[in-house]
Amino acid sequence: MKILTVTGYKPMEINIFNEEDERITYIKAALEKRLIPLIEAGVEWVLISGQMGVELWAAEVVFELQETYKVKLGVFPPFENQDSRWPEQLQEKYQAIIATADFYKPIYQGEYRGAYQFKAKNMWITDKSDACLLLMDQEYPGSTRFFYETAKQMMNESDIYIITPSDLDDVVEEIRMSDPDYWL
Repeated sequence: MKILTVTGYKPMEINIFNEEDERITYIKAALEKRLIPLIEAGVEWVLISGQMGVELWAAEVVFELQETYKVKLGVFPPFENQDSRWPEQLQEKYQAIIATADFYKPIYQGEYRGAYQFKAKNMWITDKSDACLLLMDQEYPGSTRFFYETAKQMMNESDIYIITPSDLDDVVEEIRMSDPDYWL
């Protein structure tokens, strides 16, 4: 496995409306915890479509991991200027990520034309990947369900890794227990 796609919830789907929300720290820690063994097992590229939320947080994790590992980030949005209607803070983050990514190319040239672009993006990015890592609750998959359904059709079940709410709870507990004040 050399190419891994990472995706998951948009921030509003999990009630995160501020980039300073402490839950982002836990999500990023969970992503890192799952990414490191996959990178050590041979993942060379992490692909995202650049959607706000889990994908942008995953990009930040990959940038941090690049200090230790030879892993690259590819960003393949469904169309150009996908961030044009986002809040300014997220637009700035997105622009910084695509400027720093090892590769960036929109799947469709031009602006948004229709929902078919998202479906085509899911199919294209799944086809180019050996496996995928999703942050998703299977009972409440949100918009991630569209990618998940495509991945189930195009990949072996064993190549679909999911970070569950239980995994997030474990990461929160690990972080809390690593704080010396926790034990006082």
